Amino acid sequence: MSDFRILAIPGSLRRASFNRGLLVAAEQILSGRAEVELASLADIPLYNDDVRALGYPEPVEQLRSQIERADALLLGATEYNFGPSGVLKNAIDWASRPPDPPLQGKPFGLVGASTGGFGTVRSQLALRQILLIVQALGYPGSLHVSGAAKLFDEEGRLTDEATRQSLSDFLDGFLGFLERVGSG
Repeated sequence: MSDFRILAIPGSLRRASFNRGLLVAAEQILSGRAEVELASLADIPLYNDDVRALGYPEPVEQLRSQIERADALLLGATEYNFGPSGVLKNAIDWASRPPDPPLQGKPFGLVGASTGGFGTVRSQLALRQILLIVQALGYPGSLHVSGAAKLFDEEGRLTDEATRQSLSDFLDGFLGFLERVGSG
């Protein structure tokens, strides 16, 4: 398999986020097969088209540049109130605007972990719809991790081997998808 540059974006700002932990585990699993860069959305301001018209703020420029350089995105689909987190939706809003929206044609994969029983199913469904509308290219597979409080330690590190294997299987499929479609 070719080495791909994957930008991993957690949908939570929480230091010990389960979704951030899932992406860190993905980075470990992909070591030697893909370069994974973990992004942070902590400094991204709320989207305001008046601000955009004056020029993208520096943290937004940085995120857009990271997306542009990446061959693909791997999103940790945090779920709040049956939908994606505001910070992740906000980042998508910034990254979908002209000129040259970096999300257009960019392959993406979705994974998610939650304490509830549905493992971010609803969030991933909403994110897939949003990303397809902005013309990103979605991997049809997904990983929904439920009961996350028992699978991660207090620092947000994935400790459950069965979940690590499921993540590894997902990533194998995602890399195969990237081989077929090419990079964004």
